[in-house]
Amino acid sequence: MKRNVWQSIFFYLGLLLLWEILYLFGVDILKLWKSYTIPSPDHFFQRAIFLFSSSTIYKAVLASLWRILQGFVISVILGTLLGLCMVAVPFFGRNIKPLILGLQTLPSICWVSFAILWYGLSQNAVIFVIVIGSMFSVAMSVRSCIENVNLLYIRAARTMGVEGRKLYTWVIFPASFPGFLTGLRQAWSFAWRALMSAEMMISMAGLGQALDSARNIRNDINEVMVIMVLIIILGTVIDTGIFQQIEKRLYKEK
Repeated sequence: MKRNVWQSIFFYLGLLLLWEILYLFGVDILKLWKSYTIPSPDHFFQRAIFLFSSSTIYKAVLASLWRILQGFVISVILGTLLGLCMVAVPFFGRNIKPLILGLQTLPSICWVSFAILWYGLSQNAVIFVIVIGSMFSVAMSVRSCIENVNLLYIRAARTMGVEGRKLYTWVIFPASFPGFLTGLRQAWSFAWRALMSAEMMISMAGLGQALDSARNIRNDINEVMVIMVLIIILGTVIDTGIFQQIEKRLYKEK
């Protein structure tokens, strides 16, 4: 375990060294790029220290996390209901599946115009984009994991007299939960990207708006990269700290 930690540390230190060398040769020696178009390691860390010494970035993080919590919960509820309807009514599920697959491939930023027209420049508009960006992924996950439950479980339950609603609550739903959890992880990534797109376009206080301000107002490539790294870290921490831990416990119990 310690060996893996040290390997990771040396790996990222090597990336930092490579980054510094590329910046030195590309900007200072060969003059291939302008200094304001390429972030440098030292300026990156200086800007990071400056940002984290103020309360603005923390307020942006809290605002973004609160919005995605609301939007993701709503998308899970609506997506689950839609997925169950697709399973319960085969005609509906068979015909709406191509439409949902098409909507799922549509970038979340395309829904921003609808959100602004319907909700104005408000928090509800951002939440709408989050919901619409991840709800269909949840629905397809519910449909897929229920339909792919091992038939041996169902046959064994039926030989013991389990039918109807009990078959779903005692056998199908528990057996499909691991697949459902995997679908939630995918939906979370869609929701996180949708949040950033919506905050940038609607200019609501949050990480997306902070990223847009760093680019448009301050024209600071180093600040842009600091916020991008922060977005990556937050998304990864939530994925590994929540979803991955639940999966580990689930498979450990099995």
